[in-house]
Amino acid sequence: MPDEFAFLSALRGIATHPAAAGLADDTAVLDVAAGKLILTSDTMVEGVHYRSDDPAEAIGWKLAAVNLSDLAAKGATPVGCLLNYALSGDAEWDRAFLAGLNDALTRFAMPLLGGDTVAMPRGAPRSLTLTAIGRAQPSVPLRTGARPGDALWVTGSIGGAGFGPDGEPRDLARYLRPQPRLAEGQVLAPLATAMMDVSDGLLIDARRLAEASRVAVAIDLGAVPLALPGLGPIEAATAGDDYELLFTLPGNAVPPVPATRIGIAGTGTGLTLTAGGTPVPLPDRLGYRHGG
Repeated sequence: MPDEFAFLSALRGIATHPAAAGLADDTAVLDVAAGKLILTSDTMVEGVHYRSDDPAEAIGWKLAAVNLSDLAAKGATPVGCLLNYALSGDAEWDRAFLAGLNDALTRFAMPLLGGDTVAMPRGAPRSLTLTAIGRAQPSVPLRTGARPGDALWVTGSIGGAGFGPDGEPRDLARYLRPQPRLAEGQVLAPLATAMMDVSDGLLIDARRLAEASRVAVAIDLGAVPLALPGLGPIEAATAGDDYELLFTLPGNAVPPVPATRIGIAGTGTGLTLTAGGTPVPLPDRLGYRHGG
C-alpha cells in the first residue's frame, strides 16, 4: 500500500454502502428520511491524542469510537462517516489502521461514505479525521438543557483509561478500544434534560455542562463510580478518555439504563465538589484542555 491509489483501493473494500458509489466521486449522495441529522467530527494527531507506539489497529478503532460517542450523547443512530487521512508512508501501518477502523464501523453499523487522503512529508506526525453522521430522534438532549433541581448521572465507571504513575494506561484495553454508549444514549435521549460524553475528564466536562446550561453543578466525589480499586476519585475524575455519558434527569427520576447518580444541578454557576458532605477544593487541573 505504498501510495494514495493503493490506499484508496483498500478503502473501497470498506466503503461498500451505495452512497459511497465506490469512492468514484468527490461527494456521497445519501438518501435520508425526513428529520434531523447529527454531525460531528474529531481529529486525532500523533503525539497529542495517541502515542506513536500505540497499535495502528487500535487507533483506527478509537478514531471511529470517539465520533460514535458524540453521536451517542445525542441519542443518534449512525448513518455514515467520512474519513480524512494523512498517508503515513508505512503500508503495513496503514493496512492495520484500516483493519481497526473497519472493525469499529462494522461493529456499530456506521458505513464509510467517502473522504479525502493527503501525503504528508516523511516523519511528520500523522493526522486523522473522521466526520460522523447520525439520524436524530425527535428529542435531542443538548448540553444547554440542565435545570436547577435536576440530578446528574453518569454511565459506567470513571478513570480506567487514565495514565498511572508509571506513564502507562491503568486499563490498556479501555484506553485502546473505548466503547461508545450508543444503545444507552438512544434510550436516554427522550428523557435527559442535558447530555454529553465524558471525553476530557468527568470534572472538566461537568463544568462545561454547567456553563452551557447556566446552572451550578455539585458533584459528590464519594458517589463517582471508580473503574479500578485503589483509584482516587480526583485522579479518576480528571483522567479523561472514559467515553461514558454524563446526563441530567429531572428530580428523582431514575434512568432506564445502568448509571450512577453523582450530583445535582442548582441555581448559580460553576462546579463544586464534596466528599462525605464536606466541601473539597477544585484541583488545579480538571481534565484535558485542548491547546494546552
